[in-house]
Amino acid sequence: MEKLTFYALSAPEKLDRIGAYLSERLIRDVSRHRYGYVCIAMEALDQLLMACHCQSINLFVESFLKMVAKLLESEKPNLQILGTNSFVKFANIEEDTPSYHRSYDFFVSRFSEMCHSSHDDLDIRTKIRMSGIKGLQGVVRKTVNDELQANIWDPQHMDKIVPSLLFNLQHVEETESRSPSPLQATEKEKESPTELAERCLRELLGRAAYGNIKNAIKPVLIHLDNHSLWEPKIFATCCFRIIMYSIQPQHSHLVIQQLLGHLDANSKSAATVRAGIVEVLSEAAVIAASGSVGPTVLEVFNTLLRQLRLSIDYALTGSYDGGAGGGTKIIKEHEERMFQEAVIKTIGSFASTLPTYQQSEVMVFIMNKVPLPSTQQPIEAGKAGENRNRLTQIMLLKSLLQVSVGFQCSNMLTALPSAFLDRLLSSALMEDAEIRLFVLEILISFIDRHGNRQKFSPISTISDISVLKLKVDKCSRQDTVFMKKHGQQLYRHIYLICKEESNVQAHYEALYSMLMLISIELANEEVMVDLIRLVLAVQEIAQINEDNLTAYNRCALFALGAAYLNLISQLTTVPTFCQHIHEVIQMRQKEAPYLLPEDVFVERPRLSKSLDRLGPEVFFWQSKISEVLGGSGYNSDRLSTPYIPQLTDEDRLSKRKSIGETISLQVEVESRNSPEREQRAPAEEITYETLKKAIADSVAVEEQERERRRQVVEKFQKAPFEEIAAHCGARATLLQSKLNQIFEITIRPPPSPSGTITAAYGQPQNHSIPVYEMKFPDLCVY
Repeated sequence: MEKLTFYALSAPEKLDRIGAYLSERLIRDVSRHRYGYVCIAMEALDQLLMACHCQSINLFVESFLKMVAKLLESEKPNLQILGTNSFVKFANIEEDTPSYHRSYDFFVSRFSEMCHSSHDDLDIRTKIRMSGIKGLQGVVRKTVNDELQANIWDPQHMDKIVPSLLFNLQHVEETESRSPSPLQATEKEKESPTELAERCLRELLGRAAYGNIKNAIKPVLIHLDNHSLWEPKIFATCCFRIIMYSIQPQHSHLVIQQLLGHLDANSKSAATVRAGIVEVLSEAAVIAASGSVGPTVLEVFNTLLRQLRLSIDYALTGSYDGGAGGGTKIIKEHEERMFQEAVIKTIGSFASTLPTYQQSEVMVFIMNKVPLPSTQQPIEAGKAGENRNRLTQIMLLKSLLQVSVGFQCSNMLTALPSAFLDRLLSSALMEDAEIRLFVLEILISFIDRHGNRQKFSPISTISDISVLKLKVDKCSRQDTVFMKKHGQQLYRHIYLICKEESNVQAHYEALYSMLMLISIELANEEVMVDLIRLVLAVQEIAQINEDNLTAYNRCALFALGAAYLNLISQLTTVPTFCQHIHEVIQMRQKEAPYLLPEDVFVERPRLSKSLDRLGPEVFFWQSKISEVLGGSGYNSDRLSTPYIPQLTDEDRLSKRKSIGETISLQVEVESRNSPEREQRAPAEEITYETLKKAIADSVAVEEQERERRRQVVEKFQKAPFEEIAAHCGARATLLQSKLNQIFEITIRPPPSPSGTITAAYGQPQNHSIPVYEMKFPDLCVY
């Protein structure tokens, strides 16, 4: 062997003939089953290959690959393994000169086939599969970096390589019954096809450039579809975890796009399959972090929201084709609900990876999709349409809540733009209690920037606020501007929500948290005064009971007011205010404990029917509070003014029995006022001639205007002063005469019912009326 190597190195031009001879011998020995000589020939080829790096090695490599192919074609496992090992050694050699005509198609096919080996003997099967994986790894290493080699990223190759690796990842061998020693276990683990396949897959994906990601990911999706691996989702999640960690970070969004496209393609698959894809999306988004969404931010959320809408339709119609129960597959409602929850969770995962300004855009985008009766969003009438709208509203608000939970913004003006806040608050006035609760939760998650929300649960009248350990910051200038702009709007909606009869404990807890968070996060002195007025107005709702609220609703409102004023009095640190609130609470504990949160907001609330016979000592009085706070520098005039919300058209529109009624009413009003009801004049027919004439006329008019201007300028430049003065004087005289006419008409008295007023001698007589007695139209008066 040494002599042969020396000869080959000293006469490299002979290498191709040496290779051809060895190849011929090996083929003959394989056919005659002389396997000892086969091994000697392969060993000789390997050593020559390792030793020689001359430019004429290409022809020798051809002979070498022919011999490896011959071994791989053999049915003997040992020969297949021998051929693979030789190929792997060759793959690790860096060649000096590229080969333009070498093809690896056979090797990709054969190694992929070996990866799927189903040999009866477990050990031999494992060895063959591992050889197949190593062979594929060798092919990838040999071709992936050399642009002149066969393109391994072509779909024809990827469709064989990737599924072969996934098959071995998926196929975990059963552990042997005997427990091996730790050293043996490590070696065994090192040699498992699963681990080798994972390493090979990571290497393959790590080398993938921007244009090749699609070809590498598509076979993964097809494999998971074909083997129904989305439903348990454990393997699918594992695969995409490997993919996301292996590819270059800047390519992450391409994988996400592929998954979203696959979700769209599977929009009529079973809910469990779609849920699996969405779960994988969620995992992938978390791993990719800021790189997960890519340049098309809203497209990602649009796809997810579209899937949410489709799922609602499927659940309602019971069919994937939109017909009532006409679908071929049976749709299980609870599975669709699981899918919807998975989509909402994924929306949250994606949103958490975005910067603040994009999160704000996404929230506006989601809010604009919520069907509301006061907007142009399409709303379906009828019972089925109303049900669909309600589900859509709930799911979209859930999604919005998921995004808002991870949203952190110091400036409330940028966090809640006017258009967004208007739409959000208009949905707060819906009769559906669940929707109202979601809106309150969303608002709370925006306002709570220091994590104080959990400290207000459960509602109670604690005597020392310091035990809550509240994080309080001074109200910033931006927050003051926000409350000046939107404060009254927020108070009005809180007030109107309090009047809803369908409120339950969760609503009152959310209202209490909201009032407290505004007081801590956004309140200056003016806001504090307004909040106290608002809570006293809420107490009045329960006291007067114009809306015929139930005993529970009334007690809850009284308790809400007590809990809020108890905490706010301690925050303001005005002793006389604290004393008044404390006295009323003590009186309630003695006389009417059912007006306090400890008795109302429990599993079995203790209520009273005699709420109309309560004494004045158990109420908080506006006059008393304005007196004690006015003495400490607060605006006593404002405090003594009762809070009355201004109802807007939007409030009246949102306050309804059903969406269907509102829409039909709107349509009726629009049709009644529509111009189609009036007789229209026939429109002029537009032809080529009329257009041509219009263009010609406009040109002529422009010319005339230009000439007139020129004459005026020329006149003022050249005419004598006397002529110009006379011209202007004439115009002034004309203006004066016109003004005199106007004054004469204005001062003339209105005609009497019997005509003109006649004097004793029968002569008509005009009576001049003073200006202050004249009747002007409203529009003319400033």
